[in-house]
Amino acid sequence: MASELKRLIEQVSREKGIDRQTLIQTLEEAIKSAIRKRYGAKLDLDVTFNEEYGEIEAFQFKEVVEEVNDPDKEVLLAEAQKLDGESEVGDELGIRMETEMLGRIAAQSAKQVIIQKMKDAEREVVYDEFKNRKGEIVNGIVQRVDKSAILVNVGQAEAILPQKEQIPREVFRQGDRIRSYVLEVKKISKGPQIVLSRTHPFFLIRLFHAEVPEITEGIVSIISAAREPGSRAKIAVISKDSDVDPVGACVGMKGTRVQNVVQELRGEKIDIIPWNMDPAKFVVNALAPAIISKVIVDQANRSMEVIVPDDQLSLAIGKRGQNVRLASKLTNWRIDVKSESRYERQKQAGYQGLLRIPGISSELADKLYESGIGSLEEFLDASLLELEDTTRMGASALERMKTEVQALVGTKVQDGPAEEEGSQAGDQPEPSEADSDGEGLASPPEMHADSDQAPEG
Repeated sequence: MASELKRLIEQVSREKGIDRQTLIQTLEEAIKSAIRKRYGAKLDLDVTFNEEYGEIEAFQFKEVVEEVNDPDKEVLLAEAQKLDGESEVGDELGIRMETEMLGRIAAQSAKQVIIQKMKDAEREVVYDEFKNRKGEIVNGIVQRVDKSAILVNVGQAEAILPQKEQIPREVFRQGDRIRSYVLEVKKISKGPQIVLSRTHPFFLIRLFHAEVPEITEGIVSIISAAREPGSRAKIAVISKDSDVDPVGACVGMKGTRVQNVVQELRGEKIDIIPWNMDPAKFVVNALAPAIISKVIVDQANRSMEVIVPDDQLSLAIGKRGQNVRLASKLTNWRIDVKSESRYERQKQAGYQGLLRIPGISSELADKLYESGIGSLEEFLDASLLELEDTTRMGASALERMKTEVQALVGTKVQDGPAEEEGSQAGDQPEPSEADSDGEGLASPPEMHADSDQAPEG
C-alpha cells in the first residue's frame, strides 16, 4: 500500500500538472537542505525517494578512521563495525539518518523549500505553454486596472496589457472579458511574464483569421496590415482562387465578418485593399477611394509621386494625413501626394527658379507663385512690403534673399538659355509632411506588418 507521502506526490502531480519525477527531485533536495540547515552544511549526504516503500531515505557518508578529527565526515572504526561488521579503516560508510531526527524546525524548512520548488515548477509549466502561443489571440478576464497596465487572468497564468498596447479611449473594468494578442513571453525571476497587445497590426490580422474561413483554409491571404488603433486601419489581401474575391470574403455577407472585427476594435474603421504585384497599382488601391491621375515611381529611393485631381486631394491625403500615412505603412513605399495644379506648376521654369532661392521651402514657393510672383525676376521686382505680406518674413531676411537672387539672375544671364533649362531639373528641397495647399507626403515605417502567409508567385 502506497504511503501517505507517495499519495501526496501523485495528487500534487495530477492537480498541478507538474511532472512526478520533478516533484520527487524537489522533495529530495528539500530534505537534504533541511538536514544541512539543522546539522551542518559540510555533511556528505545522499537523499533518495524509495519507490517501493514510498519513503524518503537519507544517508550520511563518513570515512572510517582510527581517530576522529572531524565528526561530520569521520567515524571511529569500532562504531563503524557495529553498523557493518566488515568495515575497515579508509572505507566510506553510509549511515542512515532517521527523518524524525530533523525536528520541527527542519520540517518547516523542508516545507518552505517544497512550496518554493513547486511554484518554480508551476511557472515552468506556464512558460512552456505560453512560449508556443506567441502570436495567438487569447481570451482572459480583467483582474486589475491601473494607470500603467491592465492585469489579465488568462487561465493558469496572469498577463499584462501595458498602457501603450491599449486602444485609445478604450475602458475595461475588473471582471470584464478581454481578447488580446500575445505579443511577448519573457522569463523573469518572478516567473513568466506574458505581454499582451490590442494595438499591434497582427491582432487585426488574427481577428480576420478567426472570422474568415477562406483565410484559415489558405485560399485568401492577408499580405500586410497598418493601423492607427481606435481610428482607422488598412489590410491588403490576395486570393489564390480566381473565383474567390478576397475583399468580398473578408467583408462577408452584408458586411457581417468585417463588422465583427470592427466591433472588437471598438469601431475602428477598416479598409480592405486588393494586393497587387505592381507597386504603383498597389499604392493606387491603398489610396482608395481617391481617384489617381498619375503615379511617378522612383524605384531607387522606394518612393512614389502620386498626382490627383485638385478636388480629390483632401480625400487622398485624409484627415490630418491619415489616409496617405496608412497607405505608406501598408505598401512600405514613401508616398508624396500632389494636386494636378501643383504638379503642373512645378514643371514651370519660373517655379523651379524660386526653389533655388536659399531659405525658400516648397511651401513658401507655393505662396509666392499663388500671389503672382512666379520667377526670380518677379521676386526682384516685388516690393519688400509685398514679400513681407506673402512670406511673413522680416525685411532684413528678405533683403538678403534679394541680394542672393540678384546673383542667381546674373549667373543665369551670363550662362544663357542652357542654365535656365538646367534650373528646371535642379535639386529641390525635400517636401514636407503637409504642404500649404494641402499636399501630403508619407514615408514608410521601419517595419511593416506582414502576415505569416506570403503571396504566391
